[in-house]
Amino acid sequence: MAERYEISDQGWALIEDIVSPDTPAGRGRPRRDDRQMLNGIFWILCSGAKWRDLPERFGPWKTVYQRFRQWRDDGTLERILSRIHLKLREDGYMDLDTWMADSTSIRATRSAAGGGKKGGSQEPLDHALGRSRGGLTTKIHLVCDTNGVPLSFLLSPGQHADSRYLVPVMEQIRLPGLTGRPRKSCRHLLADRGYDSDGLRQYCDRYGMRSTIRHRPMHHRPKPGLPRLFERTRYRRRNEIERLFGWMKEKRRLCTRYDKLAKSYRAMVTLACIERCLRVYFSHKA
Repeated sequence: MAERYEISDQGWALIEDIVSPDTPAGRGRPRRDDRQMLNGIFWILCSGAKWRDLPERFGPWKTVYQRFRQWRDDGTLERILSRIHLKLREDGYMDLDTWMADSTSIRATRSAAGGGKKGGSQEPLDHALGRSRGGLTTKIHLVCDTNGVPLSFLLSPGQHADSRYLVPVMEQIRLPGLTGRPRKSCRHLLADRGYDSDGLRQYCDRYGMRSTIRHRPMHHRPKPGLPRLFERTRYRRRNEIERLFGWMKEKRRLCTRYDKLAKSYRAMVTLACIERCLRVYFSHKA
């Protein structure tokens, strides 16, 4: 029986071969149990505590932190999320018809500033930190389906507009299936007035997606492309992404950014997406 913040036996069975691949034993100390390390990382995500405050039952905090850095850098967390997306899709628990996009601002502490200036191959020079009305902030741009399954997300400095990130976050969606090409688009895309632009509607038209985007008050002229019939009933379903953001912000390591590097904070968001997808999957299985 898994304790609070820890992955369940069913969830571990789903991802064990990714987290703990069969490797021949080498010399030196035996490798710490991967499930124990993963549970320690989930504890940090949910509690918001410092790595040094990790309870002893998860092992040495330095070992857990090093395992977090390893999985952050080698793509293990992304492979886990892709595996769960595959299971959700093949079992019919993912809505491929209607998706929704939105963003949320995350307040960053002073300790999050001051990262290295050089960056890295996957690290932006600004570390996805910016000055906005709320101070030092980071934005999470996210796309999910009507079941609250997170499909893709991006980080940006807090002062950047939402509309400039819709295309990039949609372009990185690759939902695997057992056969055929990965799914990259939907039939209906819902978004609020922050995404009200001709370019985004034309992008949706190009890929056969019907956009339901709220108009800004100053826009009175008809938009180009397909007929723009605002489906108010369908638009109401957009509250699912608001509830998803509310759930994610219950994770104290997400609701406030402490990480200096954007890739470390991105790894924490990925972990939250993994936990959310596991919850959705096993809630349908029950």
